[in-house]
Amino acid sequence: MKKKPEQNSRRNFVKNVGVAAAGFFIIPRHVLGRGFVAPSDKLTIAGIGAGGKGESDLAEFSKSPNANIAFLCDVDDRQAVKSRERFPKAKYYKDFREMLDKEGKSIDAVSVSTPDHTHAVAALAAIKMGKHVYVQKPMTHDIYEARILTQAAKKYKVVSQMGNQGASLDGVRKMQDWFNAGLIGDPLNIYCWTNRPVWPQGFGKPTGKEEVPKELDWNLWLGGTAYEEYHKGYVPFNWRGYPSFGTGALGDMGCHIIDPAFKTTGLGYASEVECSVVDLYQEMWTPTYHPDSFPAGSTLKFKFPGKNGKPDTFLHWMDGGLVPDRPEELGADEKMGDDGGGAIIVGTKGKMMCSTYGNDATLLPLSRSKEVNMAPVMKRVPEGHYVQWVNACIAGFGKNELSSTFDYAGPLTETILMGNLALRSWNIKDSKGNFPGRKKLLWDATNMKVTNFDEANQFVKRSYRPGYSFEL
Repeated sequence: MKKKPEQNSRRNFVKNVGVAAAGFFIIPRHVLGRGFVAPSDKLTIAGIGAGGKGESDLAEFSKSPNANIAFLCDVDDRQAVKSRERFPKAKYYKDFREMLDKEGKSIDAVSVSTPDHTHAVAALAAIKMGKHVYVQKPMTHDIYEARILTQAAKKYKVVSQMGNQGASLDGVRKMQDWFNAGLIGDPLNIYCWTNRPVWPQGFGKPTGKEEVPKELDWNLWLGGTAYEEYHKGYVPFNWRGYPSFGTGALGDMGCHIIDPAFKTTGLGYASEVECSVVDLYQEMWTPTYHPDSFPAGSTLKFKFPGKNGKPDTFLHWMDGGLVPDRPEELGADEKMGDDGGGAIIVGTKGKMMCSTYGNDATLLPLSRSKEVNMAPVMKRVPEGHYVQWVNACIAGFGKNELSSTFDYAGPLTETILMGNLALRSWNIKDSKGNFPGRKKLLWDATNMKVTNFDEANQFVKRSYRPGYSFEL
């Protein structure tokens, strides 16, 4: 029987509606309305570490209309409270391994904002699943981890960014413009300093066994590091001073303060490092610097060999209240850095200076910055460090420029951790009771090895507890 026209029309209508419903994700954006972001255009982010720095990191990502904070993970329910309130629809986990295993197909990118000792194992697990990664500074806990993560991001073609947010500020780019214009010549000496530590350091580890709070899974907090008894002196903040978990004053602030000079002058791998430490004294002439705690203060000197006939560059680091000599070009009442620290680059033709995160960038004397009055050359990042990463993830690997990809952040992190290798070697005695670690350590960057004091190499790479792997 011949079908009526209205039946044909009805059937075609239903068919067309079905096709439209099945393909709703390709509706042009302008049809959906200005400012609307289609679900398929959003980056689904999982936050490993939802409290402390993780809380502020996730809040920054959420400022992008393209970011969807869909999963949260934290070993301490007390720390995760605010993030869970801010993102009530996000599914919550305590173990990042379980989260990645169960939700991996739904996750596009992962932000790692845990204590330092968990950065690498969490990030590598995500990278091997093809997830883009944002990892808080320092990128890793030890040198080997930094090298492997750098290789992994490239191998698995994921968008990577380290959380040294000053790398996206205008100050660093202003310094690059000045340097590239030849205003200070070749770099000879770089001086960096910080007010850290602002946590207990130099006292040795806490002693005694305490009851673990019910909200905290201490075993998960330890992650891949060797088991130790819980102590309230570790969490949520003071773990930074202990090499088992943190990377000390240098690890905490080096990626913020050294970065402007490192990026501006194009430094790579150092060839040697030497250090001295500030001891704390319980009794007259009785040092209390412990190998299981970073010192109360330190100075380090790195050598970066000159290339193509250029002179060597020496990087000097100071923490614990130590500061470099005031430049002669800086007036008696003019500010040198800020409360957090600063950096000074001394070149063959001039000097430049900045505060923490590359802020307050200036040539010396201060009047020279106004005299030069250069128009910006380096591309600025008005969207900021976090949104820059979100946009790059959506664009895909290799499409967008980033401020601190692992290709750059890896060598920077290795430099900082090389300083910690020297600090941890400082207190090692040989069979004769001498301290051979208190000399200049020669570094083979290609093979990640100290060539003149083998005992120091124990700090290049660590082992992991069962259940936590770190294999590329």
